[in-house]
Amino acid sequence: MSAYSPTDVARQLAGGLLSFPVTHFRPDHGFDEAAYRENIGRLGGFGAAGLFAAGGTGEFFSLTPAEVESVVTAAAQEAPEGVPVIAPAGYGTAMAVEMARSAERAGADGLLLLPPYLTEADQDGLAAHVRAVCAVTGLGVILYSRANAVFDETTVAALAEDCPNLVGFKDGVGNIEKMTRLYARLGDRLTYIGGLPTAETFALPYLELGVTTYSSAMFNFVPEFAMRFYRAVRDHDRAAVYRYLDDFVLPYCDIRNRRAGYAVSIVKAGMKVIGRPAGPVRPPLVDLDESELALLADLVERLPEQPR
Repeated sequence: MSAYSPTDVARQLAGGLLSFPVTHFRPDHGFDEAAYRENIGRLGGFGAAGLFAAGGTGEFFSLTPAEVESVVTAAAQEAPEGVPVIAPAGYGTAMAVEMARSAERAGADGLLLLPPYLTEADQDGLAAHVRAVCAVTGLGVILYSRANAVFDETTVAALAEDCPNLVGFKDGVGNIEKMTRLYARLGDRLTYIGGLPTAETFALPYLELGVTTYSSAMFNFVPEFAMRFYRAVRDHDRAAVYRYLDDFVLPYCDIRNRRAGYAVSIVKAGMKVIGRPAGPVRPPLVDLDESELALLADLVERLPEQPR
């Protein structure tokens, strides 16, 4: 059983930067558990407020349910005290329910509910999906609104009323009006998380909408820079934020935008650049080519000293 209540998890996540570790693979694409555990221990020393195991950056979409449980178990065992571990659940409702139960077995402290697989759904169907998952777990649940599961404020408000353990909303859409309506309706009832690819690009304007934290993929390989950027955002230091964007984040995004799926691939490339390779990405993703890897290495090299 988690040491965190759903409210505790929400409060903890709202107050700091969120780490989304890559999942380490061997050259044959099998899960490299030893390397993954070592990396969780390393990342735990840089002050993240929460650790999301096997999330999007962790290639949830390419893992089997059994592998997800193994990854979450390893993260829960290696994460430092005081850092809650959030597990994923997704696909169809029946599988998401089973994954919620699996997360509790694995020792997770909360749950990130990803969009259902493939099919479109209306608001009533999405609400039923969320209620089914919330009903089978005592963990705090965070909705991930994106792709084929974009929730409107009326649906989220009803779910917040019906599901006490619904504690968070992660936005992967970038619709300013939707976020304004949601925060105006629910205020601090939920913790709001920025979840767009390379969330640093939206962090400052989103802070004004009540989104106090975000998922940092680059925390994997430039953790001190990621924390420095986050502190500048929370301090409303516009000059520093835009300097960091111009110097690193936006050129990084230029590489990321070269091919579909590079939002994940570039993070594993970053691990390789700093001498902590995490193995290849699994299909259907592809790795950066050598010229792109060199561009990323040059960007990282120009940052102030980063720990390896």
